[in-house]
Amino acid sequence: MAVAVAVTTAATGLAGTALAQPATGKAHTSPAADTASIVTAARAAAFAHATATGVSPDDRLQARDVMIDPEGARHVRFARTHAGLAVLGGDLVVHLSRRLTYTGVTRAADHTVAPATTTATLTPAQAERKAALAAHGDAGTAHLVVDARSTTATLAYQVTVADSATSEGTGSRTVVVDARTGTILSSMPDADGFLSPKLLDTLRERGETMDPATGTAPSPAALSAAPAAAAVRYPKTVTGSGRSLFLGTVGLTVSQTARTSFLLKDPTRYGTETRDAKGSSTENFATGKKITSTTSTFGNGATGNRASAAADAQFGITKTLDFYKKTFGRKGIANTSKPAQAMVHWGNKVGNAFWDPTCGCMLYGDGDGGTFKKPLVVLDVTGHELTHGVVDATAKLEPTFTDVAGNQYGEPGALNESLADIFGSNVEFSANNAKNPPNYLIGEKLGLAQTFLRRLDHPSLDKLEGTVDYWSPATYAAEVHAGSGVSSHAYYLLAEGSGRKKIGATTYDSPTYDGSTLKGIGRTKATAIFYRALTRYMVSTTDFHGARTATLKAAKDLYGATSTEYRTVDRAWADVNVTQANASTARH
Repeated sequence: MAVAVAVTTAATGLAGTALAQPATGKAHTSPAADTASIVTAARAAAFAHATATGVSPDDRLQARDVMIDPEGARHVRFARTHAGLAVLGGDLVVHLSRRLTYTGVTRAADHTVAPATTTATLTPAQAERKAALAAHGDAGTAHLVVDARSTTATLAYQVTVADSATSEGTGSRTVVVDARTGTILSSMPDADGFLSPKLLDTLRERGETMDPATGTAPSPAALSAAPAAAAVRYPKTVTGSGRSLFLGTVGLTVSQTARTSFLLKDPTRYGTETRDAKGSSTENFATGKKITSTTSTFGNGATGNRASAAADAQFGITKTLDFYKKTFGRKGIANTSKPAQAMVHWGNKVGNAFWDPTCGCMLYGDGDGGTFKKPLVVLDVTGHELTHGVVDATAKLEPTFTDVAGNQYGEPGALNESLADIFGSNVEFSANNAKNPPNYLIGEKLGLAQTFLRRLDHPSLDKLEGTVDYWSPATYAAEVHAGSGVSSHAYYLLAEGSGRKKIGATTYDSPTYDGSTLKGIGRTKATAIFYRALTRYMVSTTDFHGARTATLKAAKDLYGATSTEYRTVDRAWADVNVTQANASTARH
């Protein structure tokens, strides 16, 4: 399996911290030769410290990411194969010093990844039939893998099932089948939906509709045809605008392809582009229809104009990219300087929005015409879903299991949802749009009766999903959006502290598990710590106790082990009942 290596040498959330580089906080660029030597040293260290890393002689490690910190540490994220088979849940991060000596490891599997046998009882064709039956779709080719996500390693087949009737909009699913018994080990939708099946059912049972307010904006002065004094070369980058559904008139950078032809594509942000799926369920961005205009303005602020939703989507995507680049030096969702892509008007009556790793793009439905009246193209939805793309490119946090309805469960999946909420709210703060004032609420513009979908300060105020404030052993079996409250609450406490306070137009009142009070360290520092933890110290199976460890390590990196920031991280987790003392009661 060939894996491209992304090299991270940017600020990584260090700006304004004690360990930031002078002036910019940006790390130096590392030559390719340095990167190769770091990977070589990390791979050698993994085998030399096999007792700690769990690597065996039959394993091979493929570097997925190389991270170079300004203060000198190096981190290499590896995918693993065993006896030539890809290992699910076999990922690990090897940590090195500036001198490339081994300093530690973060690993997904705490057991050997060698299955009892590498000889399958089922044929690939049999596995494909079982996968197709389980996902009600068209099975692709079955590939043998090692599934190490449970307490033991199992020989299995991995099958992608297209046009799955069990996925919203008939998207694809990845099904894992035990290669000896034929048992379905997992069946996960490839696209990560903003709204869970459980929430959709709850809203429909209550008869509640989501009909967020939209409004037209006055037409801006658009760049249109004008006699040219000299020959003009196309395409060229121009300043344009969008008359969006939710934010009024927004600024966009677009591509002019001819004198009276403009394309909704941003050359200044890696060629980021939004297209029209035309009601299809395609997961191939190339099949989307390019969105063009005769002027540099796209949309008219109403749903009747297909470009209006596209203007919201394109604006949200560019602001998400800007947040990650400005705050962490991250160049694109996967940090590879590649475009972010989106398709609006996706599927037939789909009331949801998705990050889809199959196409590496955002997908936005138009609503189902009943419960959901409008496209889900609001700003924090885009920030949330694109953060799933960032997680997919880093820790690849995955739910532990799903039910027959497609609801996802388990702490790693809940942590994924929480990080998407945390960074999604930060996108709002970064954009600072007057029509969408920033806050610690998620989905406040969706038109829900409770006026928000989730909130970070007091998660249990969400009565639709039953989001929890505190960790307990039962969190292992919580639906991922419900369970996300644990780490979202910890983040809010770290940033803003406990108790009542007003930020902007929103009043917050954050409780703690034992009624104690906590003073926060500010959103900038809290966000830096959580991003460092995600990119360096989390892996696909990280749970809430693992997230506590990861954020403590991140705080130590950034501020030191005796710092106020480090102590506040520890306190914030204790205030949501995640402690070292109760770690042994967590189910893994």
